[in-house]
Amino acid sequence: MAMNVAVLGLGYVGTVTAACLAVKDHRVIGVDVDAGKVSALANGRPPVIEPRLDAIVELAVRSDRLSASTVAADAVTDADITVVCVGTPSAIDGSTDLGQLSRAIGEVGDALRGRTRPHTVVIRSTVPPGTISDVVAPLLTQRSGRTLGTDLHVASCPEFLREGSGVADFFDPPFLVIGGEEAAAGAVRELFHFLPCETYHVPLGVAEGLKYSCNAFHALKVAFANELASLYRRLGVDARQVMELFVRDTVLNVSPAYLRPGFAFGGSCLPKDVRSLMYLARSTSTDLPVLDAVLASNDHVVRDLADRVVRRVEELGHNRRVALLGLSFKAATDDLRESPNVALAELLIGKGLELRIHDPVVNPRRLTGANLRQVEARLPHLHRVLYDSPAEAVDGCSVIIVSNAEPAGLGAVAAAGAGCVFDLNGRLGARIEELPGYEGIGW
Repeated sequence: MAMNVAVLGLGYVGTVTAACLAVKDHRVIGVDVDAGKVSALANGRPPVIEPRLDAIVELAVRSDRLSASTVAADAVTDADITVVCVGTPSAIDGSTDLGQLSRAIGEVGDALRGRTRPHTVVIRSTVPPGTISDVVAPLLTQRSGRTLGTDLHVASCPEFLREGSGVADFFDPPFLVIGGEEAAAGAVRELFHFLPCETYHVPLGVAEGLKYSCNAFHALKVAFANELASLYRRLGVDARQVMELFVRDTVLNVSPAYLRPGFAFGGSCLPKDVRSLMYLARSTSTDLPVLDAVLASNDHVVRDLADRVVRRVEELGHNRRVALLGLSFKAATDDLRESPNVALAELLIGKGLELRIHDPVVNPRRLTGANLRQVEARLPHLHRVLYDSPAEAVDGCSVIIVSNAEPAGLGAVAAAGAGCVFDLNGRLGARIEELPGYEGIGW
């Protein structure tokens, strides 16, 4: 079904969005404070350079489905939906400047005041999580005189358009993500009904945070590849050939692997090899600031969790007994080498907590080599705090930390009734509903 659409902001995102919606039979009015952009679009010329956009704009304007104005009310008054694509640049302190967004939302609210036509406002601009709830919604309701959830709805719908391929990205996105209540989501689905991708309806904050996550990861990948290239060039290694092979691994390298928020990494490979790269960098006078921060960031995760556990113990005030389910660096192994759980246990004991540990695989009598040396150095009295049964380990504990627990351990957690449960790697799954004191690491 064709909709009347107002698109606020005629930069790259706004112009592509307005033109592409118009050629899909919506009636679109683009709005911008820049009279030059408005004049260009009204005359069938895109105000930005993008492949394929000239023909699309010309077709949309010639068919009377796309027009433009400098006045928001001209577009919003008779619209079913307003798509906000204004700029959200960086302020001097690095924060997001929401000035253009606030002005646009205020104008939308003014245009809606005194009118009864149902309206949905969609924020397509990139904004920090919480912006729609804390800034957009209050301003919109105040200026419009309407109540959200009745004849006024707000949604977040982040865009994933790259300059230079914006049109192609618009018509073939990886997914359509909609944040907000169902009525708003329904309007957005109708607006983008022609897209061939999966649609995900999520909370507002998730939709707002997704674009930042994507762009930060893209930036991280560029920095990662360039840092390795700087080092390998000095070592006489072809970095491009390395990375060509690297991306062929779609099980671990280019995949969802390791991208689930959780606890710190450990084991015999990751810490050792990152340190080795840093040694090579120092030996060749190569700066690798991103990789240099990896181990420090990992250590911070462990220290931060220890501090959070201590605070929760003190808040609960029941006792200082804490259970840790899982000691090795990952499940189904007794490898304690550089396990973050061992580091966490050492910190918690050092903070005066009565720690109880259960790991179904770890047996102090069978530890040898580096595993034994790790325990002797960091947990010399492991045999005193290690329990054979998960039920014994969690009995009477004010806080339970779930790391590598097996099904029996998870059952013991659910039955324990602890004041707080930290789930380090999402092991509890759906059972978190039963645990009012649940705190997810990374959630």
